[in-house]
Amino acid sequence: MFRSRSWFGGPWGGRPKNRLSLEHLKYLYSILEKNTTVSESNRGLLVESLRCIAEILIWGDQHDSLVFDFFLEKNMLSYFLHIMRQKSGGSSFVCVQLLQTLNILFENIRNETSLYYLLSNNHVNSIMVHKFDFSDEDVMGYYILFLKTLSLKLNTHTIHFFYNEHTNDFPLYTEAIKFFNHPESMVRIAVRTISLNVYKVQNSSMLRFIRDKTAAPYFSNLVWFIGKHILELDTCVRTDIDHQSNQKLSNLVAEHLDHLHYLSDILLLDIKDLNAVLTEHLLHKLFVPLYIFSLTPAPPPPSLAVVTQNLAAVLNRNVDIDIQEIHNPRVSSIVALFLLSLVFLVVSHAPLVHALAWVVLNGDHSVFKEGAAEILNSYVEHREVVVPGFGEPNESLEQALDTVTGQSSASSYALSEDSGVESSSPAATELDSQAEAVEAEQTKLRNITDEEKQLLQKSSSAKSDFTEMAKPFLDTVLHALDCTENDYLALLSLCLIYAMSHNRGIKNEWFDQVLAKSTRGAFSYKTALIEHLLSIITQSSQPSSRIRLITVEIALELLVTFTRPSSDETRCITAAQQDLLFSARNQSMAVLRNFYKSEDIFLDLFEDEYNEMRKAQLNVEFLCMDSTILLPPTGTPLTGINFTRRLPCGEVEKARRAIRVYFLLRRTCQKFLNEKESLLPLTNVVNLVQVENVLDLNNSDLIACTVVAKDSSKQRRFLVIDALQLILVEPDAKLLGWGVAKFVGFLQDVEVQGDKDDSRCLHITVHRGGVTHNRTPLLSAKFLFDDHIRCMAAKQRLTKGRSKARQKKMYQIAQLIEIPGQMDSPVFAVGGTMATSSGGGSGNSSGSSSRSGHHRPMFSTSNRVPGFAAVLRGNNSAGVSRTQIAQNRSIEGSEEIPLEDFQHSRTNSPHSRGNPSPASRSHTPIRVLHYDQLSGHNGSPRDASLGGTNALLGQLNGLPREVLPVQSSEETSFIGSDGNEATGGSEGRRRGAIETV
Repeated sequence: MFRSRSWFGGPWGGRPKNRLSLEHLKYLYSILEKNTTVSESNRGLLVESLRCIAEILIWGDQHDSLVFDFFLEKNMLSYFLHIMRQKSGGSSFVCVQLLQTLNILFENIRNETSLYYLLSNNHVNSIMVHKFDFSDEDVMGYYILFLKTLSLKLNTHTIHFFYNEHTNDFPLYTEAIKFFNHPESMVRIAVRTISLNVYKVQNSSMLRFIRDKTAAPYFSNLVWFIGKHILELDTCVRTDIDHQSNQKLSNLVAEHLDHLHYLSDILLLDIKDLNAVLTEHLLHKLFVPLYIFSLTPAPPPPSLAVVTQNLAAVLNRNVDIDIQEIHNPRVSSIVALFLLSLVFLVVSHAPLVHALAWVVLNGDHSVFKEGAAEILNSYVEHREVVVPGFGEPNESLEQALDTVTGQSSASSYALSEDSGVESSSPAATELDSQAEAVEAEQTKLRNITDEEKQLLQKSSSAKSDFTEMAKPFLDTVLHALDCTENDYLALLSLCLIYAMSHNRGIKNEWFDQVLAKSTRGAFSYKTALIEHLLSIITQSSQPSSRIRLITVEIALELLVTFTRPSSDETRCITAAQQDLLFSARNQSMAVLRNFYKSEDIFLDLFEDEYNEMRKAQLNVEFLCMDSTILLPPTGTPLTGINFTRRLPCGEVEKARRAIRVYFLLRRTCQKFLNEKESLLPLTNVVNLVQVENVLDLNNSDLIACTVVAKDSSKQRRFLVIDALQLILVEPDAKLLGWGVAKFVGFLQDVEVQGDKDDSRCLHITVHRGGVTHNRTPLLSAKFLFDDHIRCMAAKQRLTKGRSKARQKKMYQIAQLIEIPGQMDSPVFAVGGTMATSSGGGSGNSSGSSSRSGHHRPMFSTSNRVPGFAAVLRGNNSAGVSRTQIAQNRSIEGSEEIPLEDFQHSRTNSPHSRGNPSPASRSHTPIRVLHYDQLSGHNGSPRDASLGGTNALLGQLNGLPREVLPVQSSEETSFIGSDGNEATGGSEGRRRGAIETV
């Protein structure tokens, strides 16, 4: 009555309390022992038991060795096999849990001894060869995952548990590769991982088994599978001329790249015998018969070829037409160039890429009869001549593996006959029917017409011309560089040349020697290639060019590559060729000048394109991952294609293209001249203030304000306006008169708007620069000033500062692209400042520094010249009209306030600037004149009378002079203008000078 409950009393009766213990494993074993037959009623119990067994075994692996002793003693894996082999109801459900249990178990076992225990009795191999119901996706998924987990445990010690040398049995490998062409991509990826893990094990007998028994059928079927995938890709390219199937095409390209990387990974393992078999299969069953064959001219239709051949027989003429060759599969030339480019970009195995490059550069039509055995003999001896052919193997991989397993091995490096290509293509039956039709038409051919004779002559001459071409494949690649209509073929041809010239398996000197020795008439192919590149570059600099930016960039890169000197000598380019390059640069400069005059956002475009060009390094391998280059060039951005890979749309994109072409040509010309860039970028970042820099603000203009962010948070800051930057600072707690920059933005990107309801408030937005307006700005906040006078002063300075900064840079661009009339004007420095006679600049010689380093003093405006002064000096030769400047300085009518109206002299101040005269409110000094141009003014700009200055400017503009009463200002500064204020005097702080930094 008090007997404890056992499992007889219920399904979980008598279960031990500690689930991670040997007792619990014994309890679960008793459940397996009593439930050997799977049914609907007990399948849930079995599934839970299997899951718990895995947990206990993993725990015992690290805590209790007796757990594995009991597991092996009771031979519990035999129960697993018994459950799998049952066909009763619910067995599939239990198999899923069983495979999951085994996968978890082998994945988490860390003790090698425990692993050996599990593998020792060959039950694992029996599980692998079991015929599961692979129509169930869950079973298929867990089975292939189980094999993948086991492959990760392979090494020189564990390989003997999986490969039986005496029986030539290796189920882990042979069962896995049967799913190489499974419809599910995750299964195919797992198969590749398993095979690579197998190849990595350095076991000579195992590798010999793979080479002799499985390599030929596996690689033959794999190559055929890749070829079918390529034909599907080609069909998608031919039918999708309107970019409607981009996603499908992208998936096909990504899948093909996976295939290539898998093949490359096998070759990189450097298993000599295995690589020899794979290289021959790739060359003779895929690359030559499909890729290279597609570079030949398209043959006539089969019916026309048959008629032509019979006409030749009637007229006793010799016309070499291979009817079999006509029916060989081929892809379009654009796809062939793309596929060859990918091979050279991904694969670097020297025998393979060297042989393929030799065929492209030196091969002729005979390669379809003789193959590439001649070039392969330089790497591996005794290569047999193999006739290239692309076709389906005689038997599937599963049939081939069942055939070769258990047979005696025959060590051979040549292609297996079982995996060879059929003597006739899938169109053989069609050829037989056509032969019967030919016999029926023999009577019609006796009376041939003149037109038929001409047709026969044309076919004969076309065939002879092709056979007489010394380098037909290289000629096809060079002809594709013709960009008369567009660069559709040219881009892929350039990618192929780039990939071959940069492939690690091909020596650069060999590549150059082959090009130089190969001749076409009086010129070498290398000279012809350079001329084609210069032609593309010249056409790209024209205003109406239909050449994409990426094509121009690759062409320029190849030009630099093929003209690179071998030693310290000059570049291998003639004077005429170099003149073509510089003429193209000058032409691009002329095109750019038109947009300089017409485009309002030209400055933003210019800086944005320069930054993009500097960030985006040329990566042809990444480019060839983009499936859109397989489709005809389009000009609409609605396709989502990157700007450099499509044609420009609209005036703004045309301006962007003109700017980028100029940058690319300028950079290339500097390489040829061995010059370093000294004028770009327009802004020298070394002289700029950075966030957290400590600045010397003595004698600098400061405007106190409260910054109200979007979240209503408020911060007290001081506004400082530099020549190029807007700076928000807060006082330094350690140094009096110094401040810490908390925000920095470019004046040229500032947008200022007044507040209709509050005259003391400004809405200021600082954008990130460039022309992309959908990005969040650097700063967008409301600035609240102490009174409306300070508010209007800040608005005036920001507006004028923005205009000055942009005009400075526009003048720099004018100098850069050599706009006529700009060369005699003052030269602006690289950092965005203008070199003047007084030596004023935007920064101090100490440069910018962080808080932890030296402090960075800020210049006051005592020696500064306004940013765009002297643009109209002399004969008014600048590219900015007086009307434009007048518009720039008109800032909301009467709200424009002269900065000097806030200045007051102090007789006891060492920084006294004199007592300025009243000035006009609405007519401030224009920014295009130097102070030394003012009549009657011989002193420093700081000593000039404001009234006299404005009077002269008013006379120059034909405007009446008005007098504005002097108004006082109570701005607060960090330090006053005399010593008393430095000690805290309130009078000095009320009379702090307001001045542009």
